[in-house]
Amino acid sequence: MKLLVTGGLGFIGSNFISNILKKYENYEIINVDNESIGSNHNNISNLKNSQNYFFVKGSITDKKLMSKLINDCDVVINFAAESHVDRSISNPKPFIDSNILGVFNILEIIKKQKKRLLHVSTDEVFGSLKTISANEEYRLNPSSPYSASKASAELLINSYVRTFEINSVITRCTNNYGPKQFPEKLIPKTIILASRNEKIPIYGTGKSIRDWIFVDDHCDAIMDVLLNGKSGESYNISAGNEIDNITIIKKILKLMNKSLDLMEFVDERPGEDYRYSLDSLKIRTELQWNHKINFEEGIRKTIEWYLNKNTWEKIDSEGLKKLPWKK
Repeated sequence: MKLLVTGGLGFIGSNFISNILKKYENYEIINVDNESIGSNHNNISNLKNSQNYFFVKGSITDKKLMSKLINDCDVVINFAAESHVDRSISNPKPFIDSNILGVFNILEIIKKQKKRLLHVSTDEVFGSLKTISANEEYRLNPSSPYSASKASAELLINSYVRTFEINSVITRCTNNYGPKQFPEKLIPKTIILASRNEKIPIYGTGKSIRDWIFVDDHCDAIMDVLLNGKSGESYNISAGNEIDNITIIKKILKLMNKSLDLMEFVDERPGEDYRYSLDSLKIRTELQWNHKINFEEGIRKTIEWYLNKNTWEKIDSEGLKKLPWKK
């Protein structure tokens, strides 16, 4: 099978590509990425000599390019997205362009070429939840420009399935962590700042809750849905690790033998969602997927990766300086 992966230089996309080519020797992958924030060629440096991996620089909003690439593949897996809530608050337009108009462009091509699409979405489309866990039927209630753009993409896809009978599935996942994650995210940011003995900013009280899943488990779930998921369906992916941000930070500092004095409380983020939670019973029962890596094992692996001296060759040091870490 030949897969077109969009956004494959990013955190989840690059892990997915590496994992798939390791497990399926007869698969071919074309990776199209616009090399924007979060993209890093070092994420797939292990594939530079692979005969089954091909890279194309380009945007999913480029209709001519995407038409050619989709024509040359069997399925499309759409990871491409602007994905950081903070940046969507300061400048929503790139999120509208990529996450909505880019998906619209893919759908228009898929409609004509009759290929299968797997779209990778997020638990943030459901907004903040007080007590329940959202299943696939729960109403969309996004809070930020980022989550609104992802929810809009889902609605567009569902309309094309119903109106034009395209072949498409949607996955929604909780917070990912693991190697290769862009340093603006909570876990790598905490590890990197702690390693430098620099202050770690914590929004509000730090009590916002997220459900965490190791990236390899997410990649396995995506492949299960791609191969066995039903067109028109969505599948929630979670590992049942609901932890508040301050507990995550304290755990990392303890494992790194760092002082809690490095924590620094800052103003609450506008429109902050206090809890995300997904019910993943559907994918567990219908596709027999299950996560394999518990949080204790996963966070240790992640810390080891970021503290490995060879890792710093994979992180753009100039890019680190530009990150909005400090208020």
